[in-house]
Parts: sequence; structure tokens; C-alpha cells
Amino acid sequence: MVGRSSSSNPSDVLRQIKGFVLLLIQDISRNRAPSVALDRFRIYCSDPSGNCICNYDLPIGKEIISLEKESHAYRLDVLLRVLQIIQQLLQEKRHASKRDIYYMHPSVFLEQAVVDRAINDICILLKCSRHHLNVVPVGKGLVMGWLRFVEAGRKSCCIRSPDTAYPVPVNSEDIKDIASVAKYVLVVEKETVFQRLANDQFCERNHCIVITGRGYPDVPTRRFLRHLVEQLHLPVYCLVDSDPYGFDILTTYRFGSMLLLLKSHLFSKQMAYDAMLMHVPELRWLGVFPSDFEKYNLPDHCLLHLTSEDKKKVEAMLSRCYLHKEAPKWSPI
Repeated sequence: MVGRSSSSNPSDVLRQIKGFVLLLIQDISRNRAPSVALDRFRIYCSDPSGNCICNYDLPIGKEIISLEKESHAYRLDVLLRVLQIIQQLLQEKRHASKRDIYYMHPSVFLEQAVVDRAINDICILLKCSRHHLNVVPVGKGLVMGWLRFVEAGRKSCCIRSPDTAYPVPVNSEDIKDIASVAKYVLVVEKETVFQRLANDQFCERNHCIVITGRGYPDVPTRRFLRHLVEQLHLPVYCLVDSDPYGFDILTTYRFGSMLLLLKSHLFSKQMAYDAMLMHVPELRWLGVFPSDFEKYNLPDHCLLHLTSEDKKKVEAMLSRCYLHKEAPKWSPI
């Protein structure tokens, strides 16, 4: 059973939940083992030619969850429990994080990964993203600069003090009346760099917006950046360390997160859907480049040698097909 295409309207999602549960009940009443079909996607591979067919939209197969398999019974049980919680959130117009959901039944869910998987499965069934289910992440990103916006009725006026840090909004859908006189957006990898720019009054002097995800960016930071670019039509640059982890953070902003998928190239629809909502194809790599070491005569004590694990990470990243397709100039790092 596969859900129909969903909109962001809570009533539509609730209608789909009701329809899905009704189909399960019908299967049971007819002495049929309930089953659920989940689409699987692949949006990147290791084909260096860039001629593969990886994409966000076309499934490469299905995974069947059925009570005919004893190992699937627990997974379906968890899916229905989480679905009931999501139904309550939508009916009561409340929000919860994945961690909140886990602590509602910790003895049943056992670990956070179980809840995460169930939410992914539900997103596939309903063809929607987590925010349509009122499941929200806990934000950690920061923003400062020449920017003003209203989030859920609360006004954030960064313009009054351009070099003061504000938390990135958790729900980009709640942002209204966004305005800016900035010339560009700068994304920095680390909070220490962000704070140094604040201390130097970088935003006030350069009329810009600066964002940091404090390392690997979370969902709210990436969605907020995407929202800024779409609404303000500003050029966006990214400054990261010249090491494998900095480059991986750069590609996370540019293409979407691959952190959870390094061992498997198969995506759920939810992951593919979220990747489309959060990737920023306009992002330009500002540095730091390996060539900068010689260009600016940096002393040797500023450098760290790559470990064997670092080199393996570089090789794995350079083999990803999307680099060859969409950013071929980024490959020879």
C-alpha cells in the first residue's frame, strides 16, 4: 500500500493517515497479512563518468514490510505507534522533535534510530517531508547581519545590531515579512569563525548576512539558508576548512546531506524529498583551498597531515557522481 501524493495541509495528511489505517484493518478482516510497500531511491553513486541515472524522483525499487515476516512485525508496530503520535500532533496543532517522540515510549522504541526509521517510513507512505507531520528538529545554527523577519509572530531584527548572533528559525514555513539590504550571504563552517567575524564587526562593515551550522549543518540551518536564497535572491558563498570534513560540510550545503548514506546509496523518499528542499545549488565555494597555503605563505605549523582515514574519506567523496555532474571544478581538491 502506498499513500497518495500529499500536500502540506494538515487535514490532507490526517485524511491519508486514516485511509492507510483503514486499508490495514481491511487486510486483517479479510485474513490477509497486512503489508506496506516503500519506494527506494538512489540520488548518488560512485560512477565517475557522471552518466548515471541517479535522481530525486524515480524509484529504483520497493521494500515490502509484511506481517508474513516475523522480523517485520516489530517494525510495523513501531510505525503505527509513531503514526498515532503524529496524528495527535496534527489534530492538536502541536509540534515535537524526534527525540520527544522517542521518550513517549522508550521501553517500546528501545533506541532513537527506531523512531527515526519509522518517521522515514511514514514520510514515504504519505509522500511528504517531516515538517508536514509537525515533527521538527532542534535547531543549533546561528545567523547575524542585515536581516529582518517574523517567525510565528515573533520579530527578529538583526539589522538593529548586525553583528549580534540570533538562533536560526526552526520552521522556515513560519517565516514572514523577510527583508534585507545585504549584498550577499556568507556561510562559515565553525562557530569560532562566526564569533571572530562578529567581534570584527564584519557584517556591519560589509553589509552581509553570515550563517553557521556549527560544524555539520542541521535541517533548520540548511532550510533557512535555502529560504534566504529563494526569497532574497542574494549570492551565497561558503568558507570551510581545507580538509575532508570541511569539504564534506560544503557539499552538504550544496547538494544535501550524505552523512547517513555513506554505507548505502539507497535513499528513502523522505530523504530525497528533504534533499530537494534543502540543497543550495547557487552556493559558491569561497575557500579555504589547498593552493592558499602556498599563495599566502602559511607556515608549516599551521598545517596538519592527512591521516589514512582522511585519505579514504577524500577518495569516497570524489567518487560521488553528483560532483562530476554538477560541480566538476570542485573535484580536484
